[in-house]
Amino acid sequence: MPALEILLIALGLSMDAFAVAVASGATMKRLHLPNALKMGLFFGGFQALMPVLGWLAGLSMKTFIAGVDHWIAFGLLSAVGGKMLYEAFKIKEEEDCGGARTCPFDTGTLTVLAIATSIDALAVGLTFSVLQVSIITPVLVIGVVTFVMSVGGVRLGSSGGHFFEHRMEAAGGFILIAIGLKILAGHLGFF
Repeated sequence: MPALEILLIALGLSMDAFAVAVASGATMKRLHLPNALKMGLFFGGFQALMPVLGWLAGLSMKTFIAGVDHWIAFGLLSAVGGKMLYEAFKIKEEEDCGGARTCPFDTGTLTVLAIATSIDALAVGLTFSVLQVSIITPVLVIGVVTFVMSVGGVRLGSSGGHFFEHRMEAAGGFILIAIGLKILAGHLGFF
C-alpha cells in the first residue's frame, strides 16, 4: 500500500479523536500540556492497537473471503466513512463536566473515549488483512498521526477552535470513502 494512502487513512481515522480532543480542550480555560499529552497517548495508543486486532481477526478469515476481498475493503471503508459523515452532521448535545475542568482527561473517561474513537480502526485493520497489507507501518503511522492530531485538537479547543470539530470529522469520512472507492475501482480494472 502506498505511503500516501496509509497517511490518508491515518488522517481519516484520527478525525474522530481530533473532534473529541477539540471538544475536550474547549473545557479548559487555558492549555494544560500534560492533559493534552495524556489524551494523545491514549488516543494514539488505541488507534494503533485496534488495527492490529482487526488484522489478526482477518488473518483467520482469509481463505473464506479471498474472492471478495476488494468488496469487503470497499464496504468497510465506506461504512466507517459514512458513519463519520453522519456523526459530523448530526446535532450533538454537549456533555456537562459538572464544573470540573479536567473531566475528559480522567483515566477512566479517556479509556472509554479512546475505545469509542478507535472502533473504526478495528474495521480498517480487518481491511488491511483482507488486502494482505503488512500491519507494522500503517499501525505506526496511525498511532503517531492520531497522537499529533489529538494533542493539536486539545490545543485548538483550548483556544476556542470548537468551530472546526465537525468539519474535520466530515473530511475524515470523505477520505476513507474515497480510498474505499479507489480500492474497488482498482480491483475491478478501472485503473
